[in-house]
Amino acid sequence: METSTDIRFLDVVNRRLDYVKAYKSTEYYKATCYMAARWVSRWGDLRCQDLTTQMIEKFLIGRSRNSEFAANKDLRHLRATFNFGKKRKLNSNDPTSGISFFPVEKRIKYVPPAEDIDKVISCAAPDVQDYLWAIRDTMARVDEINRLTWDDVFFEGATGYVVLYTRKKKGGHLTPRKVAMTQRLCEILKRRFVGRNIALPWVFCNTYVNTKTRERKCGAFHYRKTIMKTLCTKAGVKRFSYHALRHSSASIMANRNVPIGAIQKILGHENRTTTEIYLHNLGNIEREAIAVYEEATRNSHTDSHTVLPFKANG
Repeated sequence: METSTDIRFLDVVNRRLDYVKAYKSTEYYKATCYMAARWVSRWGDLRCQDLTTQMIEKFLIGRSRNSEFAANKDLRHLRATFNFGKKRKLNSNDPTSGISFFPVEKRIKYVPPAEDIDKVISCAAPDVQDYLWAIRDTMARVDEINRLTWDDVFFEGATGYVVLYTRKKKGGHLTPRKVAMTQRLCEILKRRFVGRNIALPWVFCNTYVNTKTRERKCGAFHYRKTIMKTLCTKAGVKRFSYHALRHSSASIMANRNVPIGAIQKILGHENRTTTEIYLHNLGNIEREAIAVYEEATRNSHTDSHTVLPFKANG
């Protein structure tokens, strides 16, 4: 049996990929595989103990020349891989320890206006329209809608609710939360329920070809980022992703003074600070502060030391 002194880096990477595939989202797994291929092409046959901080830094500096964001992403995942191995006593060292993240220029994320989202959805095929409305009206993550089954849909009262499951919680546990349905989403899901294939448990399905057997199969809806790119081009609007639907809906609620605690629960965030990142509105308190400043500086003779009243609403 290999010990922490002679195990190959490739073996640690593969062990972590198995873990990520089992406990993380499909997109997270794909992204990790993509990065892991780069690492393994360089260090796959090396023993973990032979990997040095200098080797990792050289690789990351090269990545940073194209994108600091990409270099930081590699660093996060490399660090997670070595920590994974240490916890399981596969390796004893972590050559990423002490390496700092590259400084980046942070920008406010683009959130499309509601009318652009409407245009994009109207350009989609009927089945994709239903899918996009489900994401938009629940503010769900793509994986949460992809794994949605009819057992998670409850038509109760005027509309009902859906149960969404996420692995974003600490520890990677698959955690449920209830989200009330809009009238629009309720009507969409009732229509789909009537016309569903009873042999398939998922609300949204698609047909795909198995790359190994070339056999056509029908399964849960797969993440396909090209859909949004194509639809945005067709609609003639600035390109945005599935995730922008989540940001947009959260901002709409915040602009209408929905309490941030309610938005946090719907989005499925553990921390309020994460929810605040999603809220791209300019709040009333900021507007009122600027109004006070404007009043104080409107006339050239205004005394700069004049104290004007300012009432914060929280």
